[in-house]
Amino acid sequence: MPGLSHRRKRPPITVGVAIHRLARRLAAADLYYGHGTDNPRDDAAALVWHVMKLAPGAPRRVYEKRVPAAALARMEALAERRIGERVPVVYLTQRCWFAGLQMFVDPRVLIPRSPLAELIEARFQPWITPSRVRRVLDLGTGSGCIALACAKAFPKARVDATDISPDALAVARINIRHHRLGRRVRALQSDHFAALKGRSYDIIVSNPPYVGQRELAGLPAEYAHEPRLALEAGKDGLDSVRAILAEAGRHLNPGGILVVEVGNSEHAVRRQFPTLPFIWLQFERGGGGVFLLQNWMGDVGQ
Repeated sequence: MPGLSHRRKRPPITVGVAIHRLARRLAAADLYYGHGTDNPRDDAAALVWHVMKLAPGAPRRVYEKRVPAAALARMEALAERRIGERVPVVYLTQRCWFAGLQMFVDPRVLIPRSPLAELIEARFQPWITPSRVRRVLDLGTGSGCIALACAKAFPKARVDATDISPDALAVARINIRHHRLGRRVRALQSDHFAALKGRSYDIIVSNPPYVGQRELAGLPAEYAHEPRLALEAGKDGLDSVRAILAEAGRHLNPGGILVVEVGNSEHAVRRQFPTLPFIWLQFERGGGGVFLLQNWMGDVGQ
């Protein structure tokens, strides 16, 4: 009709379209992945899910949901920070999952990404009898993810979640409250075992700092947003591992196990402690650099 515009209206931007566009943009930005996601599409989906306040496990029809202009602007702002500042996406959303549990995370703590989740979900079998587990120690708890996952895996156990950092413990307590596990999970400040005299455990598990100075200097920019205290462990990356091995035996119950993630420092650990009976664990979902010591009394053989 005369006087009416014949311009076609642009189709609405849906959740699916927003993810696709963001993923293309992130893929072109030469970002590093490995802080909870391993590809640009997952990063894009996390940002869109966060801005749209979508529930985990939402049905596929949610991809057809229209994205309002204000939400698009918010996604754009977060993408700018992801690209321009190299901020890991988990710090932008402050939400991630570990062993099936949702966790609050911010730059006071490392982003949970440990293969230990798989071991915890298996309840540390076959290395220990789950029904006998009553005391667990998570040494260097950070966000509390390992401690909380252990509490879920062993409902009759009490868990001590320790960290040297008051900031990290503040985050851990947020997650403890969220999961309503305050009666069984206790967050306390401790430099390794300093505050744990006289206490013993069936399982001691730790994802301690294990990055050496040279490796730290070569890490991608995304790592600069994580607390240095939780990454760096002396010149060779073994300062914390040495402290754990020196004292853990005094805090293990008979039949107890020590499980420690050392990541890329695995070869350095093997060279430093050639006589220790490490069991190096394998994971179906990937990852490695995790050793287990069973029925161990703490002789580091040095």
